[in-house]
Amino acid sequence: MNAARLRAFCLSFNAAVEEFPFGPDASVFKVAGRMFALSGLDTVPLKISLKCDPEDAVRLRAEHPAIVPGYHLNKRHWNTVTVDADLDDTLVRELIEDSYDLVVAKLPRAERLRLDRP
Repeated sequence: MNAARLRAFCLSFNAAVEEFPFGPDASVFKVAGRMFALSGLDTVPLKISLKCDPEDAVRLRAEHPAIVPGYHLNKRHWNTVTVDADLDDTLVRELIEDSYDLVVAKLPRAERLRLDRP
């Protein structure tokens, strides 16, 4: 997966937006004002930080050397994934989707209902 596809996939989710609160080099993907992904899309190797269930985070780190504790984030809830590594694109997409879903699940009910409207 390259940077353009990674960006397009993150923005494909309902109400997802890209912001640059940390400067022009760090793309922050949010839903309802809450971050679900962070990436320096111009960096080599390409990496993305994603929210993750704590138990899954530990398991994924053990199974994949390209997945490490979140860089400059809460290491219990965030993983940093080296996208350019030997990870299958399907797994990367699943991890991004899981991150988005975790953030949406924590939103207040009224906010979740607003996201479901066309």
